[in-house]
Amino acid sequence: MILNFKKEKKYLIAEIGWNFMGKISLAKSMIDAAKKSGADFVKFQIWNPDNLETGDWDHDGRRKIYQKAYLNEKRYKQIHNYCKKIKIGCFASIFSETEINFYNKINKDLIKIPSHEAYNIKLIDKCLKKFKQVIISAGALKKRELIKLNKYKNNKKVLVMHCVSSYPLVAENCNFGKLDYLKKNFKKVGYSGHYSGIEDALYAINNGAVFIEKHFTTNKSLPGRDNKFAILPDELKRIKDYIEISYRFEIQRGLDLQKCEKDIYSYYRGRWAKKN
Repeated sequence: MILNFKKEKKYLIAEIGWNFMGKISLAKSMIDAAKKSGADFVKFQIWNPDNLETGDWDHDGRRKIYQKAYLNEKRYKQIHNYCKKIKIGCFASIFSETEINFYNKINKDLIKIPSHEAYNIKLIDKCLKKFKQVIISAGALKKRELIKLNKYKNNKKVLVMHCVSSYPLVAENCNFGKLDYLKKNFKKVGYSGHYSGIEDALYAINNGAVFIEKHFTTNKSLPGRDNKFAILPDELKRIKDYIEISYRFEIQRGLDLQKCEKDIYSYYRGRWAKKN
């Protein structure tokens, strides 16, 4: 399943990322929960720990987590096939060119460029040659880098998401003015939210985002930063319920009196204006 904007559908993406901590059984239970809660897609992250630069993660335990949680070709294929079996979309973010070829063997439809790599025009262009659609998350970019993405504004294969790369994100930094900028330059835009609640997602839906991504978990006590601020199944379902009712909010009834108002029109107008 890939995104089809001909029907003006709003898509809900549950980003599992590496919250499953390398346990395929846990990944599957998270996928089940996401589907039950109404997600259209689950999203994972693909990287190779052998390509990781040296940094603070070498001393704070994160490298061990990355080595445990990473998806190689075999493990991602297991997840992807499971998603096909239960009929939920599945895609992933990649972080370097080295992941393109093995990912393309499994999924030729949809790939995501995460905010960390949205500056990497070479990576984006390579993905556009290999995949039907490419989502670009536009966080962690300087203004001049963001403007460079305008080269893709007429490319129907590109979908750009507003994102603020802060974990977790506070409300005053959500910067939805950038979503407005993207809407002016791209026909369809989305939102990748790191706010710990769902209010940012609802705001984005109200302001034109047609695909919404939130970090998702089934247990906030699991290891790793992302599990701590991810939303739970009941919160994901609330977003889905809001999306469903938003379709009804958008039904146009014109400026004239509606049938549902005729009772008030006929029997209540002037009711409290008795003439003496």
